[in-house]
Parts: sequence; structure tokens; C-alpha cells
Amino acid sequence: MDVIYYSYYESPVGSLLLAGDGVVLSLISFPEGKAARQPEADWMRRNDAFKPVKQQLSAYFAGELTEFELKLAPQGTDFQRAVWSALEQIPYGETRSYGDIAAQIGKPEASRAVGAANGQNPLPIVVPCHRVIGSNGNLTGFGGGIECKQFLLRLEQTHLPFSLQ
Repeated sequence: MDVIYYSYYESPVGSLLLAGDGVVLSLISFPEGKAARQPEADWMRRNDAFKPVKQQLSAYFAGELTEFELKLAPQGTDFQRAVWSALEQIPYGETRSYGDIAAQIGKPEASRAVGAANGQNPLPIVVPCHRVIGSNGNLTGFGGGIECKQFLLRLEQTHLPFSLQ
């Protein structure tokens, strides 16, 4: 098996764990919340890894980047990857419901399964699972916590390009 490297990025929502092969990103983990992860025992820390990821995250949090262009390698089932691909198509500053995503991937009755796949997204922020909300408009579960989800959505609303507002 290939070596997995990890590093941290200090963000406004806490210290994000970044992991992958050092260039290609396979995991972002929040410091708190139900999906928080810690480095595995066989992972190697490399503080200089993921430089493009850190640069783009900095630009995102500064309101200067609306779309990430990174090499990603999320691990999941075909269904999960279909959901994650649909998440990447949600425009910056917009939201979709779980039902919207289910319909988009051709499984209109699978909104609960979409919710589960959304919750398993290994690359939050970059693959914008925070942009998925309940059909009633309420914010629902988020691996980094509801406060983090609110922060990310507010950040995007605040920095929407003028032509999109």
C-alpha cells in the first residue's frame, strides 16, 4: 500500500486534517464533530504536503475562490461517488436539498441514502456537502457541526460575486 501523508491547515473553522499521497487529497477532517478523524498510526506527517490545497483553502476562506481545482481521490462506493460528484456541481453560495441531489443522480426516492452518502463525504468544503440542506430549508447534520455549516454558508453568501446576488 502507498504511504499516506498528512498535514494540518489552520482555518477559521479549526485545524483541518489533510491526508493523501502528499499531492492528491483523499481526506479533509474537521477537528470536532461526529466525523472528526485522527491520523492513523502508519500515516506520515509532512508539513510541506498539500501546498496547492492549503493555498486554495486560504483563498476560499478569504472569499477569493469559488471553485476548487485540486487533484482528489475520495474513496467510496459507486453510489457515494455519484452523490459527491453531484455535490461538486452545486454552485458557490447556493444550496440544494437531499431530494434535489437524489433526483439529479437518477434516484429520486433515495434522499435518505443521499443524506448518508453526504455524511460520508471524505472531502468536505472542497466537495461542498455543506451546501445540502433539508427540503424544508433547515440546516441538517454536518460532520463539522451545524455551527461550521452555518459559517461556511454565510461565508459564501457574503462573498458571492455581485453578478450572482
